[in-house]
Formats: sequence, C-alpha cells, structure tokens
Amino acid sequence: MSEPTAAVALVTVVTGASALGAAVVGGVFFAFSGFVMRALGDSAPAAAIAVMQAINRAAVRPPLMISLFGTLLAGLAACILLAVTHGGNALWWAVAGEAVYLMGAVGLTMGFHVPRNTALDRLDSASADAAPAWRGYLTEWTRGNHVRALAGVVAAVLFGVAVALTVAAH
Repeated sequence: MSEPTAAVALVTVVTGASALGAAVVGGVFFAFSGFVMRALGDSAPAAAIAVMQAINRAAVRPPLMISLFGTLLAGLAACILLAVTHGGNALWWAVAGEAVYLMGAVGLTMGFHVPRNTALDRLDSASADAAPAWRGYLTEWTRGNHVRALAGVVAAVLFGVAVALTVAAH
C-alpha cells in the first residue's frame, strides 16, 4: 500500500468510525425517547424514579462512556486527518459532524441531562414532592433526549458524507 493510499484508508476508517459511533449513540438516545421513557412515564412515579436512578448509575460505565466520548475523539481525529491530508470539502462535512455531535450529543448530555440526573438521584421516591418532580423530569429530560437522538443521526450523516467525498476523490 503506498503512502497516499494508506493515508486515504486511515482517513476513511477514522471518519467512518465517527459516523458509526454517532449513529450508535443516536440510536441509544432514540431508544430511550422512543420506548424506555414512555414506559417509565406509564409507571408509578416511585417505581419509575427508582428505575431511572438505577439506569443513570449504570449508564456511567464503559459501554456508554466509550461510545459517547470515543466518538467525539474519533471525530476530532477525522477532522485533523482530513486537514493534514488536504481533504477538501470532506473536511468541512466532518467539521460539521463534529460540531453537531459535540453540541447536540456530548454538550447536551453534560450541560442538560447530567444535572437533571444528579437532582433525580437525590430525590427520595417516597417523598411528597416525588411525583411532581418526576413529571417535570420526565418531560424535560425526554425533550432534551429527542435533540440528542437527532444530533447523533445528523452527525452520522455528516460524517458519512465526508467518507463518501473522501472515497470519491481517490
């Protein structure tokens, strides 16, 4: 494999991994918006709170963290590789994918969902404020999660276009 071919292959693989990672993360968020939160919303507030508290604790483990932050790092690497290899328009599609993913998936997670999850974790599911707090959490969290799901899908498409442009140019 010649050096330019190896460079194109590396850019293609890293950018493709970014597209795949964004799609996976967007899919996880979609699943929560599509049926997990709906099922919890149909449950008794005390039970739903306890389950969501357990889900939030379980989420901060390698499968989700590697997917969420690994995709962010892969996207950054794709942008750098495309800049160094003079990726042309593919670079701008990847930058757009990285920006959407950073703001819509990671930024919203850290700035919007984590604080709500922390507050929910402190909530006593048997308290008098539990039911109204749960209803507010459910509505806000799910709306924000719709945005995260959409951001993952949009970022995946943008990274995918960058891959296609890279392949087409070589």
